[in-house]
Amino acid sequence: MNSDSEKVGGVGSGKTLQANAVSRYEITRADLPLHCPMDNMSQWNSHPRVFLPIEESGEARCPYCSALYILKDKIGETA
Repeated sequence: MNSDSEKVGGVGSGKTLQANAVSRYEITRADLPLHCPMDNMSQWNSHPRVFLPIEESGEARCPYCSALYILKDKIGETA
C-alpha cells in the first residue's frame, strides 16, 4: 500500500480519519452504504455528505474531493 492509500476499517473500528487526507480508500461491504466523507472521518472541514454507488462496479469517485473508493469484497468475487 502506498502513502496516498488508506484501508478504511468498518464504522466501529474506533479510528478517526482525516477527511480528504488521501486519494484512495479500500472499503468492505461492512462500510456500505458508502458515503463521503465516511462516518469515521473528521467532517468539520470537509464537503457535504454524498452517497456513492459502488456495489456494481466495485469502485466510485467522490464528485467533491475526487477520492477513489475501492470495494475489496465485490459481489461475485471468489476467494
